[in-house]
Amino acid sequence: MGGSKKRVVSQPSSSRSIVKANPNNKSVCTEAPILSSYNDQIRPLLDTVDRLRNLNVMKEGIQLPTIVVVGDQSSGKSSVLESLAGISLPRGQGICTRVPLVMRLQGSSSPEPEIWLEYRDEVVPTDEEHIAEAICAATDVITGSHKGVSDTPLTLHVKKAGAPDLTMVDLPGITRVPVNGQPENIYEQISGMIMKYIKPQESIILNVLSATVDFTTCESIRMSRQVDKTGERTLAVVTKADMAPEGLLQKVTADDVSIGLGYVCVRNRVGEETYEEARKQEEMLFKTHPMLSMIDENIVGFPVLAQKLTHIQTTMIARCLPEIVRKIGHKMETADLELKKLPMVMASTGEALMTLMDIIGSAKESLLRLLIQGDFSDYPDNHSMHGTARLADMLSKFSDDLQAKPKQVREFLMDEIKVLEECKCVGLPNFIPRSAFMAILSQHVDSIHEKPVEFIKNIWDYIEVVLSSVIAKHSENFPQIQSSIKRAGRNLMCKIKEQSVDRVIQIVEMEKLTDYTCNPDYMKSWTEKIDTQKSFVDAVLNDTTKLESFTVNGFGNVKISHLREYHAHLLQQAFDMKMRITSYWKIVLGRVVDNLALYLQLSVKYLVNTQFQKEIVAEMVDSKGGGGIERMLEESPSIASKREKLKKSIKVLKDSKDAVAAIVDQNSG
Repeated sequence: MGGSKKRVVSQPSSSRSIVKANPNNKSVCTEAPILSSYNDQIRPLLDTVDRLRNLNVMKEGIQLPTIVVVGDQSSGKSSVLESLAGISLPRGQGICTRVPLVMRLQGSSSPEPEIWLEYRDEVVPTDEEHIAEAICAATDVITGSHKGVSDTPLTLHVKKAGAPDLTMVDLPGITRVPVNGQPENIYEQISGMIMKYIKPQESIILNVLSATVDFTTCESIRMSRQVDKTGERTLAVVTKADMAPEGLLQKVTADDVSIGLGYVCVRNRVGEETYEEARKQEEMLFKTHPMLSMIDENIVGFPVLAQKLTHIQTTMIARCLPEIVRKIGHKMETADLELKKLPMVMASTGEALMTLMDIIGSAKESLLRLLIQGDFSDYPDNHSMHGTARLADMLSKFSDDLQAKPKQVREFLMDEIKVLEECKCVGLPNFIPRSAFMAILSQHVDSIHEKPVEFIKNIWDYIEVVLSSVIAKHSENFPQIQSSIKRAGRNLMCKIKEQSVDRVIQIVEMEKLTDYTCNPDYMKSWTEKIDTQKSFVDAVLNDTTKLESFTVNGFGNVKISHLREYHAHLLQQAFDMKMRITSYWKIVLGRVVDNLALYLQLSVKYLVNTQFQKEIVAEMVDSKGGGGIERMLEESPSIASKREKLKKSIKVLKDSKDAVAAIVDQNSG
């Protein structure tokens, strides 16, 4: 490549532009037949992508093949774009480009160029002499008078004879030090914008490098290599070749910075040179300069750069279109599905009532599955919503807590002895007064009175959480009535909780009124325990052994020395009562747990099947509630906004799909 001199021409013969002078001193570009044929093929591709950009399909998350121009500040970015487009761009100190400038270049057979700007739905016509002023004015509108940057794009359309068919995005030059009132975080603003544009795999990175610097130190190179490590979508254009010709050949052939698409070396326009004069000077420079003429003619000059960019862009578009079509189709399906999930717009009270009944019905079915049937398919991973399992856990824990052996507060048999002494009457000594038994039973019941009440409150607190979650899920599309439905749910739970507490208190209080059971385990347990009565009394009253403790069935080793002051018949009665109350109390506790379990099942079923629907309907039709049914006719702002957004997305995606369908078919053919 560098061993022999190569003849440099302004363009390859297959794409030469023949420039002739016209009477008005304006340049007219006449394209050679091969170039015309080539442009006829690529123009539909470019038009299709431009059409997609006009439709703002990128806002739908569809990335388009785009040439993104990046470079360090003062690298010559503006000169490159000016030479490609044949127009003047804003110049000056600091950052000239403060917004993404989308340049849509298109060759034209008309001698009169057409130039206009587009931004924020505004179209501003301009001409060659006033392009820079128009861009600066539009930039100020977008960014304001401050010196910061904005991510809002500004589009410049240029239809001009000799212009290549290209669409490029020019981004602000990279600078690290804020000057002239620029924000302190100007580097972060610019680097963030650049990364956003060059990261997509569809982006072609045109990295503008100055021949006067070491390429490895360029910030633009560092950033492009972060997203394109192999350089397969990066093309470098080396500016100011005439200012630093020494070693340029080695720089572009060594490729120390991995530029996969290669280099193109150019000479910037100088002073008041016309673009035609600049091209002639460029051609002469690379043809005659002792060092620059050693560079291959296929990588020098703006005509070569324009041709390379056109070819790269066309190849990228053709490669990406099938994937773009697939993504558009997927986005359409997703948006359409989301739109269908939204509640229908209701036009009458009848429709609103039917919708309300659907909400209640679906919520009711969900509660039925969660709290009664044990079907957790609605919330497979949310274990807290697995109602039947959690209720069983709570009931099991309550049973264990209730039947756990209490700590012995008083010494063995002293409670019984105290009660028997207070309930004694004239009668035979071997009969236990029923009043004494009931007094002891009442003490036991009072000791556990709060536990069942606390349990039932906890149960309904949990069910209220499940109920609230189900209501929220099934009414989420109707925020205008969601608060009313939730309020109905809370009111219902308050009523049920009060009723349940009263019922549980009754269940517990019943155990204090009558000592009854038909459970045969009572007699069996009492018989086993009473067998040691005589041995126990003998051990207490035996003066010779003076035993300190005695092993009692069901109580373990208990102290007995404190009982020696009492008569034998009182000890017999106390021991008998202890064994009776112990055997009966186990049955009482089991009965309380069973009754609560049965009552809970019945209450939950009644809640789901009957009370839930009645309470919500009553709340919604109550005139004091503000006419809940009528409120359903008023679509909430959030749902209306979401519906409108989805409709717009579907329209954009449909129009985009139509735009690419023809060109994809043509490409396939």
